Amino acid sequence: MWRNRIVTDENILVGKPIIKGTRISVEFILELLGEGWNLEGILKNYPQLEKEDVLASLKYSAEALKKEKTFAL
Repeated sequence: MWRNRIVTDENILVGKPIIKGTRISVEFILELLGEGWNLEGILKNYPQLEKEDVLASLKYSAEALKKEKTFAL
């Protein structure tokens, strides 16, 4: 699902994952959610986004974290 909505382009935000067709990064969406914004607030303030874009950001992040490895020191 997220593969149709999240893209990277080295010429936009130094290659950070963004919502396709925007300059809004996955990181920014996660920061908004972490600061307590809800879906309705994000969509109201960023009308170029759709609900599926926010959900794709969460799915992308979850998959990225699954690949992360941690080691006890």
